[in-house]
Amino acid sequence: MTTPIASARALTRTYGRGETAVRALDGVDVDFERGRLTATMGPSGSGKSTLMHCMAGLDRPTSGTVVVDGEEVSAMSERRLTRLRRDRIGFVFQAFNLVPTLTALENITLPLDIARRPVDRAHLDAVVRAVGLADRLGHRPAELSGGQQQRVACARALVTRPAVVFADEPTGNLDSASAREVLSFLRRSVDELGQSVVMVTHDPTAASYADRVLFLADGRVVDELADPTPDTVLDRLADLTRRAAAPPAPTR
Repeated sequence: MTTPIASARALTRTYGRGETAVRALDGVDVDFERGRLTATMGPSGSGKSTLMHCMAGLDRPTSGTVVVDGEEVSAMSERRLTRLRRDRIGFVFQAFNLVPTLTALENITLPLDIARRPVDRAHLDAVVRAVGLADRLGHRPAELSGGQQQRVACARALVTRPAVVFADEPTGNLDSASAREVLSFLRRSVDELGQSVVMVTHDPTAASYADRVLFLADGRVVDELADPTPDTVLDRLADLTRRAAAPPAPTR
């Protein structure tokens, strides 16, 4: 078995103190597979976004360990974390976060420009082909559709050859056609470029693009599903909802 691209052990994240404290993550153990697309689902407040933020070094865990590409993220200084996020982790958010005055190509290569790293033209061309925007590279964000803007954001996340891409509700602001464009691109980035992707979503159709779906509830991983379809994801979500609503078993 290959080493996971990212993993967590006994991961806990608590916000606040005393009686008002909220435990967003409650001792999570999880492995994200290398070269695979993993979707994370769960009801609002289940901890799925907190898990992704802790895995990506955007939020520090209260306790437990996070390892990304062989490095213990949870023990890093802020300086090392900044370097890791810049060089080894890609991000795609619900908001596209493009620079409006730059062209699509300039937005894609921006992380390399900031890091003063040379552009690998062959890799850039492969990413542009996968994203399907070769004829839009000279356009600014305002001249692109929502789906095209999010694909630019995805390409920007991939151009640095990150170890893993974390995508937080990447289709949340898109119509169904644009969502399919972005999800197909993320799928191709795994199949054709060997990328590892972890995606938070609430949409069963989006989750069906993944190799594996993890389900969270009350800050814990409570189930998982391999080779998902929209119907099997819906069934599993319905089962989790029924279990959550069921009265506790009487104690003897």
